[in-house]
Amino acid sequence: MIKGNNLIKGFKKQDRNTIWKYLESLGEDAKIFSDCQVGIMPHLGNNVFYIYAVHTSLVVVCLDNCPPKDELADEETFNDEQPLYFTENSRRVSPVWQLSETIKLIKAKMEEGHNCWPILGVLLTESTIINADDMRDVWDEMNVEVIDRVEYEPHHNIPMNPAPGLAFGKMIMGFIKELNELQPSTKDEDDEFIALLDKFCNNGIKPENDDEEEADDEGEEGETDDSCLNLPSGIIEQNNNVSVRVKILPPMKNPRAELDKLVGCQDIKNHIDELLTLTRYNEMLLRAFPDAMIHEVSLHSIFFGRPGTGKTTVCKIFGSLLHEAGVLSKGHVVVAERGTFLGTLWGDEERSVTQVLEIAKGGVLMIDEAYLLNSPNERDPGRMVIQLLMQMLADETERNIAVVLCGYKEPMLKLIESNPGLHSRFPNRFEFRDFTLDELMEITRRRMGEYRYHFTQQAWQKYKSVLTAAYQVRDSQTWGNARFVANQLERIFIQHAQRCVKENPDNGQRLLTITQADVIPIEVPRSKPRIGF
Repeated sequence: MIKGNNLIKGFKKQDRNTIWKYLESLGEDAKIFSDCQVGIMPHLGNNVFYIYAVHTSLVVVCLDNCPPKDELADEETFNDEQPLYFTENSRRVSPVWQLSETIKLIKAKMEEGHNCWPILGVLLTESTIINADDMRDVWDEMNVEVIDRVEYEPHHNIPMNPAPGLAFGKMIMGFIKELNELQPSTKDEDDEFIALLDKFCNNGIKPENDDEEEADDEGEEGETDDSCLNLPSGIIEQNNNVSVRVKILPPMKNPRAELDKLVGCQDIKNHIDELLTLTRYNEMLLRAFPDAMIHEVSLHSIFFGRPGTGKTTVCKIFGSLLHEAGVLSKGHVVVAERGTFLGTLWGDEERSVTQVLEIAKGGVLMIDEAYLLNSPNERDPGRMVIQLLMQMLADETERNIAVVLCGYKEPMLKLIESNPGLHSRFPNRFEFRDFTLDELMEITRRRMGEYRYHFTQQAWQKYKSVLTAAYQVRDSQTWGNARFVANQLERIFIQHAQRCVKENPDNGQRLLTITQADVIPIEVPRSKPRIGF
Protein backbone atom coordinates (compact mmCIF):
# COMPACT_ATOMS: atom_id res chain seq x y z
CA MET A 1 0.00 0.00 0.00
CA ILE A 2 1.27 3.50 -0.86
CA LYS A 3 1.58 5.89 2.07
CA GLY A 4 2.46 9.55 2.52
CA ASN A 5 5.42 10.78 0.52
CA ASN A 6 5.74 7.38 -1.18
CA LEU A 7 3.02 8.55 -3.55
CA ILE A 8 5.14 11.52 -4.61
CA LYS A 9 8.30 9.40 -4.81
CA GLY A 10 6.46 6.89 -6.98
CA PHE A 11 5.49 9.56 -9.51
CA LYS A 12 9.05 10.87 -9.69
CA LYS A 13 10.24 7.43 -10.83
CA GLN A 14 7.93 7.27 -13.85
CA ASP A 15 8.71 7.99 -17.50
CA ARG A 16 6.73 8.05 -20.75
CA ASN A 17 6.84 4.25 -20.99
CA THR A 18 5.54 3.54 -17.48
CA ILE A 19 3.26 6.41 -16.52
CA TRP A 20 -0.04 5.03 -17.86
CA LYS A 21 0.44 1.64 -16.17
CA TYR A 22 1.31 3.43 -12.95
CA LEU A 23 -1.87 5.52 -13.12
CA GLU A 24 -3.89 2.36 -13.74
CA SER A 25 -2.35 0.72 -10.67
CA LEU A 26 -3.17 3.76 -8.51
CA GLY A 27 -6.77 3.74 -9.75
CA GLU A 28 -7.10 0.11 -8.69
CA ASP A 29 -5.72 0.72 -5.17
CA ALA A 30 -8.69 0.97 -2.82
CA LYS A 31 -6.67 3.02 -0.31
CA ILE A 32 -5.96 5.87 -2.73
CA PHE A 33 -8.40 8.64 -3.50
CA SER A 34 -8.46 9.45 -7.22
CA ASP A 35 -10.71 11.56 -9.38
CA CYS A 36 -10.75 13.24 -12.77
CA GLN A 37 -11.35 16.97 -13.15
CA VAL A 38 -11.69 19.18 -16.24
CA GLY A 39 -10.29 22.65 -15.62
CA ILE A 40 -8.80 24.34 -12.59
CA MET A 41 -9.10 28.12 -12.78
CA PRO A 42 -7.65 30.56 -13.45
CA HIS A 43 -4.59 29.17 -15.21
CA LEU A 44 -5.70 25.81 -16.61
CA GLY A 45 -9.39 26.10 -17.39
CA ASN A 46 -9.49 23.63 -20.29
CA ASN A 47 -7.09 20.91 -19.15
CA VAL A 48 -7.89 17.40 -17.94
CA PHE A 49 -6.50 16.57 -14.46
CA TYR A 50 -6.15 13.42 -12.41
CA ILE A 51 -6.15 14.01 -8.65
CA TYR A 52 -4.43 11.44 -6.37
CA ALA A 53 -4.31 11.68 -2.59
CA VAL A 54 -3.32 9.37 0.24
CA HIS A 55 -2.58 10.09 3.90
CA THR A 56 -1.40 13.71 3.73
CA SER A 57 0.07 13.68 0.23
CA LEU A 58 -1.44 15.05 -2.97
CA VAL A 59 -0.43 14.69 -6.63
CA VAL A 60 -2.10 16.65 -9.44
CA VAL A 61 -1.51 15.12 -12.89
CA CYS A 62 -2.25 17.54 -15.75
CA LEU A 63 -2.65 16.62 -19.43
CA ASP A 64 -1.04 19.38 -21.46
CA ASN A 65 -3.58 20.88 -23.85
CA CYS A 66 -1.18 21.02 -26.81
CA PRO A 67 -0.63 18.89 -29.95
CA PRO A 68 2.75 17.16 -30.53
CA LYS A 69 5.49 19.63 -31.50
CA ASP A 70 9.11 20.48 -30.74
CA GLU A 71 9.36 23.24 -28.12
CA LEU A 72 12.04 25.18 -26.29
CA ALA A 73 11.08 25.68 -22.63
CA ASP A 74 11.76 28.99 -20.92
CA GLU A 75 10.53 29.46 -17.34
CA GLU A 76 12.01 32.95 -16.94
CA THR A 77 9.57 35.83 -16.42
CA PHE A 78 10.31 39.17 -18.08
CA ASN A 79 8.72 42.40 -16.89
CA ASP A 80 6.27 40.31 -14.85
CA GLU A 81 4.98 38.63 -18.01
CA GLN A 82 4.20 34.92 -18.03
CA PRO A 83 7.07 32.67 -19.21
CA LEU A 84 6.77 31.29 -22.73
CA TYR A 85 7.51 28.11 -24.66
CA PHE A 86 8.76 28.57 -28.22
CA THR A 87 8.56 26.57 -31.43
CA GLU A 88 10.05 27.50 -34.76
CA ASN A 89 7.04 29.64 -35.57
CA SER A 90 4.83 30.02 -32.49
CA ARG A 91 4.84 30.51 -28.74
CA ARG A 92 2.55 29.82 -25.78
CA VAL A 93 2.44 30.35 -22.04
CA SER A 94 4.54 27.81 -20.14
CA PRO A 95 2.31 24.87 -19.10
CA VAL A 96 4.75 24.11 -16.26
CA TRP A 97 4.36 27.65 -14.91
CA GLN A 98 0.57 27.33 -15.21
CA LEU A 99 0.60 24.02 -13.31
CA SER A 100 3.03 25.38 -10.70
CA GLU A 101 0.79 28.40 -10.07
CA THR A 102 -2.22 26.10 -9.81
CA ILE A 103 -0.39 23.94 -7.25
CA LYS A 104 0.40 27.08 -5.22
CA LEU A 105 -3.27 28.08 -5.21
CA ILE A 106 -4.40 24.62 -4.08
CA LYS A 107 -1.72 24.59 -1.39
CA ALA A 108 -2.79 28.04 -0.14
CA LYS A 109 -6.41 26.89 0.05
CA MET A 110 -5.39 23.80 2.00
CA GLU A 111 -3.27 25.83 4.41
CA GLU A 112 -6.29 27.99 5.17
CA GLY A 113 -7.75 24.81 6.66
CA HIS A 114 -4.45 24.05 8.46
CA ASN A 115 -3.61 21.19 6.07
CA CYS A 116 0.08 21.52 5.17
CA TRP A 117 0.38 18.54 2.82
CA PRO A 118 3.25 18.07 0.36
CA ILE A 119 1.90 18.52 -3.18
CA LEU A 120 3.47 17.53 -6.50
CA GLY A 121 2.38 18.59 -9.96
CA VAL A 122 2.96 16.20 -12.88
CA LEU A 123 2.69 17.49 -16.45
CA LEU A 124 2.14 14.94 -19.22
CA THR A 125 2.71 16.44 -22.66
CA GLU A 126 2.82 15.10 -26.19
CA SER A 127 5.33 17.83 -27.06
CA THR A 128 9.05 17.22 -27.21
CA ILE A 129 10.79 19.65 -24.84
CA ILE A 130 14.10 20.00 -26.62
CA ASN A 131 15.95 21.40 -23.60
CA ALA A 132 14.26 19.15 -21.01
CA ASP A 133 17.54 17.92 -19.50
CA ASP A 134 18.62 21.49 -18.83
CA MET A 135 15.28 22.36 -17.22
CA ARG A 136 14.97 19.50 -14.68
CA ASP A 137 16.44 21.48 -11.77
CA VAL A 138 14.24 24.47 -12.61
CA TRP A 139 11.13 22.27 -12.73
CA ASP A 140 12.09 20.69 -9.41
CA GLU A 141 12.15 24.14 -7.83
CA MET A 142 8.70 24.77 -9.33
CA ASN A 143 7.50 21.50 -7.76
CA VAL A 144 6.51 20.02 -11.12
CA GLU A 145 7.60 16.75 -12.69
CA VAL A 146 7.51 16.85 -16.51
CA ILE A 147 7.13 13.80 -18.75
CA ASP A 148 7.27 14.76 -22.42
CA ARG A 149 6.64 12.81 -25.65
CA VAL A 150 3.75 11.01 -23.97
CA GLU A 151 1.10 9.34 -26.15
CA TYR A 152 -2.36 10.26 -24.92
CA GLU A 153 -4.39 7.45 -26.50
CA PRO A 154 -4.55 5.16 -23.44
CA HIS A 155 -5.68 7.80 -20.94
CA HIS A 156 -9.40 7.15 -21.32
CA ASN A 157 -8.92 3.72 -19.71
CA ILE A 158 -7.54 5.06 -16.43
CA PRO A 159 -9.75 3.88 -13.52
CA MET A 160 -10.75 6.35 -10.80
CA ASN A 161 -11.66 5.79 -7.14
CA PRO A 162 -13.43 8.95 -5.86
CA ALA A 163 -15.01 7.16 -2.85
CA PRO A 164 -12.04 5.84 -0.76
CA GLY A 165 -10.72 8.23 1.85
CA LEU A 166 -14.00 10.11 1.51
CA ALA A 167 -13.22 12.83 4.05
CA PHE A 168 -9.96 14.15 2.62
CA GLY A 169 -11.15 13.40 -0.91
CA LYS A 170 -14.16 15.66 -0.49
CA MET A 171 -11.94 18.27 1.12
CA ILE A 172 -9.52 18.35 -1.83
CA MET A 173 -12.26 18.52 -4.44
CA GLY A 174 -13.89 21.25 -2.37
CA PHE A 175 -10.69 23.32 -2.58
CA ILE A 176 -10.63 22.91 -6.36
CA LYS A 177 -14.30 23.84 -6.60
CA GLU A 178 -13.58 27.00 -4.60
CA LEU A 179 -10.82 27.99 -7.03
CA ASN A 180 -13.12 27.50 -10.01
CA GLU A 181 -15.83 29.60 -8.38
CA LEU A 182 -13.43 32.43 -7.54
CA GLN A 183 -12.86 33.19 -11.22
CA PRO A 184 -15.61 32.19 -13.65
CA SER A 185 -14.55 30.24 -16.69
CA THR A 186 -14.86 31.93 -20.07
CA LYS A 187 -15.35 28.56 -21.72
CA ASP A 188 -18.70 27.75 -23.35
CA GLU A 189 -19.71 24.67 -21.41
CA ASP A 190 -21.98 23.48 -24.22
CA ASP A 191 -19.18 23.65 -26.72
CA GLU A 192 -16.09 21.63 -25.75
CA PHE A 193 -14.90 21.59 -29.34
CA ILE A 194 -14.20 25.34 -29.07
CA ALA A 195 -11.16 24.51 -26.93
CA LEU A 196 -9.92 22.05 -29.54
CA LEU A 197 -10.45 24.63 -32.28
CA ASP A 198 -8.56 27.29 -30.33
CA LYS A 199 -5.70 24.91 -29.65
CA PHE A 200 -5.49 23.94 -33.30
CA CYS A 201 -5.65 27.48 -34.67
CA ASN A 202 -2.93 28.69 -32.30
CA ASN A 203 -0.56 25.78 -32.80
CA GLY A 204 -1.33 24.16 -36.11
CA ILE A 205 -1.35 25.53 -39.65
CA LYS A 206 0.40 28.87 -40.18
CA PRO A 207 -1.60 31.91 -41.32
CA GLU A 208 -1.32 33.23 -44.84
CA ASN A 209 0.49 36.42 -43.86
CA ASP A 210 3.43 34.68 -42.19
CA ASP A 211 6.88 35.22 -43.65
CA GLU A 212 7.17 33.16 -46.79
CA GLU A 213 9.81 30.88 -45.34
CA GLU A 214 7.65 30.09 -42.29
CA ALA A 215 5.69 27.68 -44.48
CA ASP A 216 8.60 26.96 -46.74
CA ASP A 217 8.59 23.21 -46.37
CA GLU A 218 6.14 20.47 -47.24
CA GLY A 219 5.09 19.74 -43.70
CA GLU A 220 8.03 17.64 -42.52
CA GLU A 221 8.95 19.43 -39.30
CA GLY A 222 11.26 16.81 -37.86
CA GLU A 223 12.26 16.39 -34.25
CA THR A 224 14.62 18.88 -32.70
CA ASP A 225 17.89 17.73 -31.19
CA ASP A 226 17.90 17.81 -27.37
CA SER A 227 21.56 18.87 -27.42
CA CYS A 228 20.86 22.48 -28.37
CA LEU A 229 24.18 23.46 -26.79
CA ASN A 230 23.15 26.75 -25.17
CA LEU A 231 21.96 28.56 -28.27
CA PRO A 232 22.30 32.37 -28.12
CA SER A 233 19.39 34.75 -27.56
CA GLY A 234 19.37 36.14 -31.09
CA ILE A 235 19.35 39.84 -30.13
CA ILE A 236 21.37 42.11 -32.46
CA GLU A 237 22.29 45.54 -31.06
CA GLN A 238 22.59 47.68 -34.20
CA ASN A 239 23.27 50.75 -32.05
CA ASN A 240 22.35 52.14 -28.64
CA ASN A 241 18.81 52.89 -29.79
CA VAL A 242 17.97 50.02 -32.14
CA SER A 243 18.02 46.27 -31.60
CA VAL A 244 16.54 43.45 -33.69
CA ARG A 245 15.99 39.75 -33.07
CA VAL A 246 17.00 37.03 -35.51
CA LYS A 247 15.19 33.73 -35.63
CA ILE A 248 17.26 30.78 -34.38
CA LEU A 249 16.22 27.26 -35.43
CA PRO A 250 17.69 24.50 -33.24
CA PRO A 251 19.24 21.40 -34.83
CA MET A 252 17.10 18.39 -35.73
CA LYS A 253 17.17 14.86 -34.49
CA ASN A 254 17.64 12.26 -37.24
CA PRO A 255 18.36 14.77 -40.04
CA ARG A 256 19.21 11.92 -42.41
CA ALA A 257 15.69 10.55 -42.04
CA GLU A 258 14.24 14.05 -42.50
CA LEU A 259 16.23 14.49 -45.71
CA ASP A 260 14.99 11.16 -47.04
CA LYS A 261 11.39 12.11 -46.25
CA LEU A 262 11.48 15.29 -48.32
CA VAL A 263 9.11 15.23 -51.25
CA GLY A 264 11.09 15.57 -54.50
CA CYS A 265 14.39 17.50 -54.23
CA GLN A 266 16.44 14.54 -55.47
CA ASP A 267 19.20 16.71 -56.97
CA ILE A 268 19.50 18.60 -53.68
CA LYS A 269 19.68 15.36 -51.71
CA ASN A 270 22.45 14.09 -53.99
CA HIS A 271 24.43 17.33 -53.67
CA ILE A 272 24.24 17.29 -49.88
CA ASP A 273 25.35 13.64 -49.88
CA GLU A 274 28.38 14.56 -52.03
CA LEU A 275 29.47 17.26 -49.56
CA LEU A 276 29.03 14.93 -46.59
CA THR A 277 30.89 12.12 -48.34
CA LEU A 278 33.86 14.38 -49.01
CA THR A 279 34.01 15.56 -45.39
CA ARG A 280 33.89 11.96 -44.14
CA TYR A 281 36.61 10.98 -46.62
CA ASN A 282 38.82 13.77 -45.25
CA GLU A 283 38.35 12.36 -41.74
CA MET A 284 39.29 8.85 -42.91
CA LEU A 285 42.33 10.23 -44.73
CA LEU A 286 43.59 12.12 -41.68
CA ARG A 287 43.17 9.08 -39.43
CA ALA A 288 45.26 6.98 -41.82
CA PHE A 289 47.76 9.71 -42.78
CA PRO A 290 47.89 12.54 -40.22
CA ASP A 291 50.18 14.63 -42.44
CA ALA A 292 48.08 14.23 -45.59
CA MET A 293 46.77 17.23 -47.50
CA ILE A 294 43.01 17.05 -47.30
CA HIS A 295 40.48 18.31 -49.83
CA GLU A 296 39.06 21.73 -49.06
CA VAL A 297 35.30 21.62 -48.59
CA SER A 298 33.47 24.96 -48.76
CA LEU A 299 30.13 24.84 -46.99
CA HIS A 300 28.89 28.25 -48.17
CA SER A 301 25.96 27.82 -50.53
CA ILE A 302 23.35 29.59 -52.62
CA PHE A 303 19.74 28.39 -52.64
CA PHE A 304 17.71 29.36 -55.70
CA GLY A 305 13.97 28.97 -55.38
CA ARG A 306 10.55 30.51 -55.02
CA PRO A 307 8.50 30.54 -51.80
CA GLY A 308 7.32 27.24 -50.40
CA THR A 309 9.92 25.06 -52.12
CA GLY A 310 11.69 23.89 -48.94
CA LYS A 311 14.68 26.20 -48.55
CA THR A 312 14.34 26.71 -44.79
CA THR A 313 13.73 23.03 -44.16
CA VAL A 314 16.80 22.02 -46.18
CA CYS A 315 18.86 24.62 -44.29
CA LYS A 316 17.83 22.99 -41.00
CA ILE A 317 18.68 19.52 -42.32
CA PHE A 318 21.96 20.79 -43.82
CA GLY A 319 23.12 22.29 -40.51
CA SER A 320 22.08 19.23 -38.51
CA LEU A 321 23.83 16.81 -40.89
CA LEU A 322 27.04 18.87 -40.76
CA HIS A 323 26.79 18.91 -36.97
CA GLU A 324 26.36 15.12 -36.94
CA ALA A 325 29.41 14.77 -39.19
CA GLY A 326 31.46 16.89 -36.77
CA VAL A 327 31.95 19.73 -39.25
CA LEU A 328 29.81 22.25 -37.36
CA SER A 329 29.93 22.41 -33.56
CA LYS A 330 26.23 23.24 -33.02
CA GLY A 331 24.19 22.79 -36.19
CA HIS A 332 21.61 25.52 -35.52
CA VAL A 333 20.28 27.89 -38.20
CA VAL A 334 20.19 31.68 -37.85
CA VAL A 335 17.68 33.29 -40.23
CA ALA A 336 18.55 36.87 -41.26
CA GLU A 337 17.42 39.32 -43.95
CA ARG A 338 18.22 42.82 -45.19
CA GLY A 339 16.59 44.49 -42.18
CA THR A 340 18.75 42.47 -39.80
CA PHE A 341 21.87 44.32 -40.92
CA LEU A 342 20.73 47.84 -41.77
CA GLY A 343 20.42 50.21 -38.82
CA THR A 344 19.93 53.96 -38.55
CA LEU A 345 23.50 55.14 -37.93
CA TRP A 346 26.79 55.01 -39.78
CA GLY A 347 28.63 51.82 -38.84
CA ASP A 348 25.52 49.86 -37.90
CA GLU A 349 26.12 47.42 -40.78
CA GLU A 350 29.54 46.35 -39.53
CA ARG A 351 28.29 45.91 -35.97
CA SER A 352 25.32 43.88 -37.19
CA VAL A 353 27.32 41.61 -39.52
CA THR A 354 29.87 40.92 -36.77
CA GLN A 355 27.16 40.02 -34.25
CA VAL A 356 25.17 37.87 -36.66
CA LEU A 357 28.25 35.86 -37.63
CA GLU A 358 29.08 35.37 -33.96
CA ILE A 359 25.55 34.11 -33.20
CA ALA A 360 25.68 31.78 -36.23
CA LYS A 361 29.12 30.38 -35.34
CA GLY A 362 28.90 26.61 -35.16
CA GLY A 363 25.84 26.53 -37.40
CA VAL A 364 24.26 27.93 -40.56
CA LEU A 365 23.61 31.60 -41.34
CA MET A 366 20.69 31.79 -43.77
CA ILE A 367 20.18 35.21 -45.41
CA ASP A 368 16.72 35.26 -46.96
CA GLU A 369 16.09 37.34 -50.10
CA ALA A 370 19.81 38.13 -50.15
CA TYR A 371 19.48 39.85 -53.53
CA LEU A 372 17.84 42.80 -51.73
CA LEU A 373 21.35 43.66 -50.50
CA ASN A 374 22.37 44.22 -54.13
CA SER A 375 20.81 47.59 -54.84
CA PRO A 376 21.88 49.45 -58.02
CA ASN A 377 22.22 52.55 -55.82
CA GLU A 378 25.92 52.94 -55.03
CA ARG A 379 25.08 54.54 -51.68
CA ASP A 380 22.74 51.76 -50.53
CA PRO A 381 24.16 50.39 -47.23
CA GLY A 382 23.07 46.90 -48.29
CA ARG A 383 26.03 46.77 -50.66
CA MET A 384 28.31 47.30 -47.67
CA VAL A 385 26.83 44.20 -45.98
CA ILE A 386 27.96 41.95 -48.85
CA GLN A 387 31.46 43.46 -48.78
CA LEU A 388 31.73 43.04 -45.00
CA LEU A 389 30.47 39.49 -45.21
CA MET A 390 33.09 38.61 -47.83
CA GLN A 391 35.87 40.18 -45.76
CA MET A 392 34.93 38.26 -42.63
CA LEU A 393 34.54 34.95 -44.49
CA ALA A 394 38.03 35.40 -45.93
CA ASP A 395 39.51 34.18 -42.61
CA GLU A 396 40.50 30.64 -43.56
CA THR A 397 41.08 29.69 -39.92
CA GLU A 398 37.36 30.05 -39.17
CA ARG A 399 35.48 27.21 -40.84
CA ASN A 400 32.90 26.56 -38.12
CA ILE A 401 30.07 28.20 -40.05
CA ALA A 402 28.11 27.73 -43.26
CA VAL A 403 26.51 30.78 -44.94
CA VAL A 404 23.53 30.21 -47.22
CA LEU A 405 22.20 32.98 -49.47
CA CYS A 406 18.57 32.42 -50.54
CA GLY A 407 16.21 33.96 -53.03
CA TYR A 408 14.62 33.97 -56.47
CA LYS A 409 16.96 32.62 -59.15
CA GLU A 410 17.23 35.58 -61.53
CA PRO A 411 18.03 38.32 -58.97
CA MET A 412 20.35 35.93 -57.11
CA LEU A 413 22.32 35.36 -60.32
CA LYS A 414 22.64 39.13 -60.70
CA LEU A 415 23.91 39.33 -57.12
CA ILE A 416 26.62 36.75 -57.90
CA GLU A 417 27.62 38.58 -61.07
CA SER A 418 27.91 41.86 -59.15
CA ASN A 419 30.63 40.50 -56.85
CA PRO A 420 33.22 38.12 -58.35
CA GLY A 421 34.23 36.97 -54.88
CA LEU A 422 30.84 35.32 -54.41
CA HIS A 423 31.67 32.83 -57.19
CA SER A 424 34.59 31.37 -55.26
CA ARG A 425 33.23 31.79 -51.73
CA PHE A 426 29.85 30.22 -52.54
CA PRO A 427 30.58 27.29 -54.85
CA ASN A 428 27.57 25.18 -53.85
CA ARG A 429 24.41 25.93 -55.83
CA PHE A 430 21.09 24.31 -54.91
CA GLU A 431 18.10 24.93 -57.16
CA PHE A 432 14.70 24.41 -55.55
CA ARG A 433 12.24 23.79 -58.35
CA ASP A 434 8.50 24.25 -58.04
CA PHE A 435 6.66 21.14 -56.84
CA THR A 436 4.73 19.14 -59.39
CA LEU A 437 1.02 18.54 -58.94
CA ASP A 438 1.66 14.94 -57.82
CA GLU A 439 4.20 16.17 -55.26
CA LEU A 440 1.71 18.68 -53.90
CA MET A 441 -0.81 15.86 -53.50
CA GLU A 442 1.77 13.89 -51.54
CA ILE A 443 2.47 16.93 -49.36
CA THR A 444 -1.28 17.13 -48.69
CA ARG A 445 -1.40 13.48 -47.57
CA ARG A 446 1.46 14.05 -45.15
CA ARG A 447 -0.06 17.19 -43.63
CA MET A 448 -3.37 15.38 -43.22
CA GLY A 449 -1.58 12.53 -41.47
CA GLU A 450 0.08 14.91 -39.03
CA TYR A 451 -3.34 15.98 -37.72
CA ARG A 452 -4.91 12.51 -38.12
CA TYR A 453 -7.51 13.86 -40.51
CA HIS A 454 -8.82 11.95 -43.50
CA PHE A 455 -10.93 12.94 -46.50
CA THR A 456 -14.07 11.14 -47.54
CA GLN A 457 -13.79 9.85 -51.10
CA GLN A 458 -15.99 12.67 -52.42
CA ALA A 459 -14.03 15.29 -50.45
CA TRP A 460 -10.71 13.97 -51.78
CA GLN A 461 -11.96 14.18 -55.37
CA LYS A 462 -13.14 17.74 -54.79
CA TYR A 463 -9.84 18.69 -53.18
CA LYS A 464 -7.89 17.26 -56.13
CA SER A 465 -10.04 19.30 -58.51
CA VAL A 466 -9.51 22.47 -56.46
CA LEU A 467 -5.74 22.02 -56.28
CA THR A 468 -5.49 21.07 -59.95
CA ALA A 469 -7.43 24.17 -60.99
CA ALA A 470 -5.21 26.41 -58.85
CA TYR A 471 -2.08 24.74 -60.23
CA GLN A 472 -3.16 25.26 -63.83
CA VAL A 473 -3.71 29.02 -63.42
CA ARG A 474 -0.73 29.66 -61.11
CA ASP A 475 1.58 32.58 -61.76
CA SER A 476 5.25 31.63 -61.64
CA GLN A 477 6.17 34.69 -59.55
CA THR A 478 3.45 34.39 -56.91
CA TRP A 479 2.75 30.66 -56.69
CA GLY A 480 3.33 29.48 -53.13
CA ASN A 481 4.04 25.76 -53.72
CA ALA A 482 3.79 23.96 -50.35
CA ARG A 483 2.72 27.23 -48.73
CA PHE A 484 -0.36 27.31 -50.98
CA VAL A 485 -1.21 23.77 -49.84
CA ALA A 486 -0.80 24.83 -46.19
CA ASN A 487 -3.10 27.83 -46.69
CA GLN A 488 -5.68 25.78 -48.58
CA LEU A 489 -5.73 23.14 -45.85
CA GLU A 490 -6.02 25.82 -43.20
CA ARG A 491 -9.18 27.10 -44.89
CA ILE A 492 -10.54 23.54 -45.07
CA PHE A 493 -9.74 22.78 -41.44
CA ILE A 494 -11.40 25.98 -40.20
CA GLN A 495 -14.48 25.29 -42.32
CA HIS A 496 -14.54 21.73 -40.94
CA ALA A 497 -14.19 23.02 -37.36
CA GLN A 498 -17.05 25.48 -37.80
CA ARG A 499 -19.28 22.73 -39.19
CA CYS A 500 -18.44 20.38 -36.31
CA VAL A 501 -19.10 23.06 -33.71
CA LYS A 502 -22.48 23.73 -35.29
CA GLU A 503 -23.48 20.06 -35.74
CA ASN A 504 -21.91 18.78 -32.48
CA PRO A 505 -21.42 15.21 -33.79
CA ASP A 506 -21.86 12.41 -31.26
CA ASN A 507 -19.23 10.26 -32.97
CA GLY A 508 -15.70 11.41 -32.18
CA GLN A 509 -14.36 9.99 -35.43
CA ARG A 510 -16.36 12.58 -37.35
CA LEU A 511 -14.22 15.29 -35.79
CA LEU A 512 -11.36 13.93 -37.92
CA THR A 513 -13.31 13.37 -41.14
CA ILE A 514 -13.12 16.06 -43.84
CA THR A 515 -16.29 16.09 -45.95
CA GLN A 516 -17.07 17.59 -49.33
CA ALA A 517 -18.76 20.57 -47.66
CA ASP A 518 -15.49 21.42 -45.89
CA VAL A 519 -13.47 21.85 -49.09
CA ILE A 520 -13.67 25.58 -49.80
CA PRO A 521 -11.23 26.92 -52.43
CA ILE A 522 -9.00 29.85 -51.52
CA GLU A 523 -7.94 32.60 -53.88
CA VAL A 524 -4.95 31.82 -56.09
CA PRO A 525 -2.34 34.61 -55.71
CA ARG A 526 -2.15 36.84 -58.77
CA SER A 527 0.89 38.39 -60.35
CA LYS A 528 2.10 41.61 -58.78
CA PRO A 529 4.85 44.01 -59.82
CA ARG A 530 8.33 43.13 -58.61
CA ILE A 531 10.42 45.87 -57.01
CA GLY A 532 13.76 46.33 -58.73
CA PHE A 533 16.16 43.80 -60.14
